[in-house]
Amino acid sequence: MTPLKIDFVSDIACPWCAVGLGALEKALERLQGQVQADLHFQPFELNPHMPPGGQDLGEHLTEKYGSTPEQQAQIRQTIAQRGAEVGFEFHPGGRGRVYNTFQAHRLLHWAESQGAGAQHALKKAFLEAYQGRAECVEDPEVLLAGVSAAGLNVAAAREVLEGEAHTAEVRERQQFYAQAGIRSVPAIIINDKHLISGGQPVEVFEQALRRIASGEVS
Repeated sequence: MTPLKIDFVSDIACPWCAVGLGALEKALERLQGQVQADLHFQPFELNPHMPPGGQDLGEHLTEKYGSTPEQQAQIRQTIAQRGAEVGFEFHPGGRGRVYNTFQAHRLLHWAESQGAGAQHALKKAFLEAYQGRAECVEDPEVLLAGVSAAGLNVAAAREVLEGEAHTAEVRERQQFYAQAGIRSVPAIIINDKHLISGGQPVEVFEQALRRIASGEVS
């Protein structure tokens, strides 16, 4: 098998990140026995200055992108369809509100050291909480419920939230990817040099990974 280092730069606030992760997972399933993925989730905050309590989603999208409620509803429908294709069920009304996700990123950084698959499991739990159930992901108890769902140590995670552990490391990683030119997510970086941008279909991920693994793309 060909080893592939995969850095999945993303934010749980991004619905396309749920689509992209589902598509990447399915592509890796298709390539089982051919590639061995070393998957890491890297932080990217879409709304780093979002204050406590967040902001109404529709209001936020109108301010940020100038979109109308009708356009937002159409985009939600498109995202829901793409999510269904990769097995992710979005909340029918969208996320409801947009929240600051820095605490979630700190826990994801912590989970990276908690054993094989731990970070991946926590990422999926957080995406399901926010994108799937429209829960308030700035609420420590919602985050800790995600930790529990991922099978990780809730007491240890609570200590992380109550202190400053992993704050500097997350800031450093965010700065690294910003300086590398990442401006939108998901951004999937293979072997530190090949970039796949956006929530691409399964076939796009499969073809790209296959070409990189075979050495066709150097």
